[in-house]
Amino acid sequence: MIRKLLLCLALAAPLPAGAEELANKLFGAAQMPSQQDPMAIGSYARGCGAGLVELPESGPTWQAMRLSRHRNFGQPVLVEFLEDLSRQAREIGWAGLYIGDMGQPRGGPMTSGHASHQIGLDADIWMLPPKRLDLSVKEREEISSIPVRSADQRSVTANWTKRHRALLKAAASDPRVDRIFIAAAVKIEMCKTATPADKKWLQKIRPEAGHDTHMHVRLKCPKGARLCETQKPSVSELSKGGDGCDETLNWWVTDYLNPPKPTKKPKDEKPVKRKKGPREFTMADLPAQCAAVLSSR
Repeated sequence: MIRKLLLCLALAAPLPAGAEELANKLFGAAQMPSQQDPMAIGSYARGCGAGLVELPESGPTWQAMRLSRHRNFGQPVLVEFLEDLSRQAREIGWAGLYIGDMGQPRGGPMTSGHASHQIGLDADIWMLPPKRLDLSVKEREEISSIPVRSADQRSVTANWTKRHRALLKAAASDPRVDRIFIAAAVKIEMCKTATPADKKWLQKIRPEAGHDTHMHVRLKCPKGARLCETQKPSVSELSKGGDGCDETLNWWVTDYLNPPKPTKKPKDEKPVKRKKGPREFTMADLPAQCAAVLSSR
């Protein structure tokens, strides 16, 4: 009880004098997780993570890639999920999994790359089936994943297999998973063989640009994580209670690729103020509790 009380007091601490410093510089410099109880703080794209743990660089059924990025950290539930899924990958015929970016040691905005991955509940899983799980540190920097989406973004490539589908199904069927981002062409391909029984897990597969070589798995806020913001709208709302194989999916290979010409704005219409990007966030833009995450031992 005393430990929990101290954590609550620390997480409620006021922002320090450096509240206007760029948050990605501060969180990007953190080398170790905070010695706090695990807590996802804020939203997936505006927050931080207390008490994160490191996914071991190598395991019996996985390897963490691009170790120089120092982004193989997450909430304990994320590490457990990845280890579980890597074992399932073995069952479908893969040697295991190559795990891409998770989060920084204390989460928060990153100096490059992702807008999300900030609270320890996001992970990228490569579409490259591992041939071996004893890659050296150097090899993990040089090897790349494979695209499963064509260059014109309308179809899958010859790299796409039934085992890829089985892996996505296994991940989406896990109750810990909120949604999975993947190239629209992949979802379209999966919809071709969809049955009513697939609705519950298939609605979690969400089309998103820039996800042709990996799937981006996002977990739900863990039970009791009172500072974690659930993503809205839900996948059920986005898919109108169905599997998401509808007209909204077709948008990704129609208007998204060939956007209609914009109409002229009225002369008296005020310009919309541009929102800050994650790499522009200051500590003042993040939940106040993130200051305590940074200052913790």
